[in-house]
Amino acid sequence: MVERLWYLWRIFPKRSASLQNRWLRRADHSSAAARHIREAWLSVARQRLNRFMPMIRVLIAMCPLLGLLGTVSGMIQVFDVLSISGTGNPRAMAAGVSRATVPTMAGMVIAISGLFCLARLDAASRLAMQRLTDRLRHE
Repeated sequence: MVERLWYLWRIFPKRSASLQNRWLRRADHSSAAARHIREAWLSVARQRLNRFMPMIRVLIAMCPLLGLLGTVSGMIQVFDVLSISGTGNPRAMAAGVSRATVPTMAGMVIAISGLFCLARLDAASRLAMQRLTDRLRHE
């Protein structure tokens, strides 16, 4: 996600300015060929801007599932303590319960904050793409 922010704030503005300069240097802006060139440039810019976004979405969706995996391992530890010492050792059971709840909570916190950051990143990339589209006007 940090790489996408770096690209959006540092690299994309330079590429956007370069595309705008190339477009302004063209003599023809209104022919069908010029429109196709414009659409091709915008398509490449959109692909570069949205690169890795699906992977970020998948990783964010996996965070709660990895937390549940930690829950399962913690509950296995609780059941091991119960099978060995019964219910007479609450401290040993508490360690397993802690091991079960902390990963779930961490997975949810990471997923929620990741969704927030992803929504902001997605909105910023859509805005940057709209600005580029507006700058490459065709008459």
